[in-house]
Amino acid sequence: QVQLVESGGGLVQAGDSLRLACTASGRTFSSLTMAWFRQTPGKEREIVAAMSRVGGGTYVADSVEGRNTISRDNARNTVYLQMNSLKPEDTAVYYCAAANRNYYTGRPTDYSYWGQGTQVTVSS
Repeated sequence: QVQLVESGGGLVQAGDSLRLACTASGRTFSSLTMAWFRQTPGKEREIVAAMSRVGGGTYVADSVEGRNTISRDNARNTVYLQMNSLKPEDTAVYYCAAANRNYYTGRPTDYSYWGQGTQVTVSS
C-alpha cells in the first residue's frame, strides 16, 4: 500500500508562486508514476501534470503550460509541483496521485493511490 501526503497549499495573490510537495511511503518511490490533479466543486478531477516512472517523461496541461513544472526527487520520495504566475482560476483542491504503471495517463481511474488533497486559493 502507498501513502501520499501533500503539503504546500495556501492562500496567495494572483501572480504569486507556490510549490506543492507530495511525499510517498509504503513502496519504492522510483517504481511509481506520479501525477497532480485538481478539482473544484461541481467539476471533474482534471490532470495538471504527470511524470512517468520510465524515462521520466512529463506532461503539463495546456491550462498551466509555461507556468507549472513537475519534478521528483527519488531520494526524498517526493514529487513537486512548482506553480508560478498563479491565477484565480487555479483555485482548487490539488491532489497527488500515484500509479504502478510505466507511463502517465490523464485518467484519474488509472491511479490507485491518492493523497488527501491540499487547498490552493488564488485571490485577484
